[in-house]
Parts: sequence; C-alpha cells; structure tokens
Amino acid sequence: CIPMDLFLGRFGDMIRALSAVMARELRKTIRQKSRLLASTVRPLIWLFIIGGGIGSITENQQPGSYQEFIIPGILGMTLLFGAMLSALTTVYDKESGVMRMMVIAPLPSYWISLSKMLSATIAGMIQGFILCIILVISGLTGLSQLASVEFVAAVILTALACSGLGMLTAAISKSLDNFAAIMNFVIFPVFFLSGALYPVSTLPAEIQWITIINPFTYGVDLLKHASHTGSGHSVDFSMMLDCIILALFTIFALAISSWQFGRESTRSTLIGTLTRAKN
Repeated sequence: CIPMDLFLGRFGDMIRALSAVMARELRKTIRQKSRLLASTVRPLIWLFIIGGGIGSITENQQPGSYQEFIIPGILGMTLLFGAMLSALTTVYDKESGVMRMMVIAPLPSYWISLSKMLSATIAGMIQGFILCIILVISGLTGLSQLASVEFVAAVILTALACSGLGMLTAAISKSLDNFAAIMNFVIFPVFFLSGALYPVSTLPAEIQWITIINPFTYGVDLLKHASHTGSGHSVDFSMMLDCIILALFTIFALAISSWQFGRESTRSTLIGTLTRAKN
C-alpha cells in the first residue's frame, strides 16, 4: 500500500511536469506568428474561394448555402492541420535531444504522450477559435452558435482526436523528413474522405466504407451537429456515436504512442544516441 503523502507527492510531480511541457509547447506556438497566420489564411482560401466557386455551380442551392455547409469541415481542417503541425515538435524534440531527456525522466511514458497531445490539442483549438472569430465578423455564422456548450465540446473532442492522430504519426516517424512525408500521405486522405466537403451519404458505397472507418469523419459530423442546428443541413451519424468514436480513437492513439515511446528499443536508441553525442 502506497502512503498517501508519497502518492500525492508523486502526483504533484507529474502535474508539474505536464504543465511545464504544455507551457513550453504553447510558447513555441504563440511565437511562431507565421504559422498562426498560415493557419488562418488556409481555411479562408478553402471557404471563400473553393466554397464560393463550388457553391456557385451547385444546383438547387441558395447563394452561400454551400459555404455554410462546409464551415464545420473547414473548422475541422483547421484543427487537424493545427494539431498535426504541433505534433511536428515531437519529432523535432527527438532529433534535438529534448525527447531523449523526457524518456529517461522518472515519468510514465503515457504522461509524456499525454502532455504532448494536450499541447497539440490546445494549439489546434487556438487556431480554430481564431477562425471562429473571423466567421462571426464576416457574418457567416452567429456568435450564439459558437458560444454553445455543444459547440465547445465538439471542438475539444475533435481537436483531441486530431492531436492523437498527430502523435501516432510522430511516434512512428524517425526524422523531420519522414514525418513530413507521412503527414502529407495521411492528412489529405483523412480530410477529403471525411464528409467535410460533401455528405457521406452521397458518396459511392466503396468510398463510404473508407469514410466510415476514418475517425476524422466523426469529428466533422459532430461539428455539423453543433453548428448546423436549425439550418436544414443534414448530418450523417448520431452525436452519441460521434462522441464514442472520437473518445475511443483518442484513447487508442494515446495508448499506441505511449507504447511506442516506452518501448525498450526506443529508449535504448534514444539513450544510445545521447551517449554517442556526449562522447
């Protein structure tokens, strides 16, 4: 039986380590103003240029209705890109030596993955809320829709799942170049096969099956539930199913990335590299 004071001291150390990692990651995100600017411009290009162009040639649609339909998908894209790019710092930490120090610290491997995931989640949410402010100013959505508890919960769950996907990619990447290649291979199929730009029910049966097993699909659908209330736009799944799938995938991603970082071979490789660097 572990004494209570020892347990509380251990738990306090873990919380301090978690907050230190998160504060470091968030400072890096805020300082990278060019990345924040790019994360704002990218969704606006999709929303106003691509959304406006496709909306203008879509039959049986009122002007601007297609733009309203893809707003949840564009917001999901912002969370996805933001979380994935924040996970890039994990690969950078592998190469620079910071991650080597983390894995030999007296902390569980899942705590390292959790701190990185939460940092990527908050970074993605910051970029998402910047987009929300622009949407409100431009009149494409109302403040009451974005201020609802359902919408905030949908953003948090989707951002967590996106950061989990980023951590999975970072855990199996051995270098920055490797991460960039894997990210480009993952991020665009995940986005295009999610129902972000079109309803899943309208897709061919073969593509529907791929879309259904894509966890990002349920994040986009949950955002549709939260932001399309009373708009007449259709959704593809129930809110309960969306929440369950996102929660399960987040737990799965945390478990796999923690296992990868905690593998004895991974630790040996990282520690061995650190030893050679010192010599």
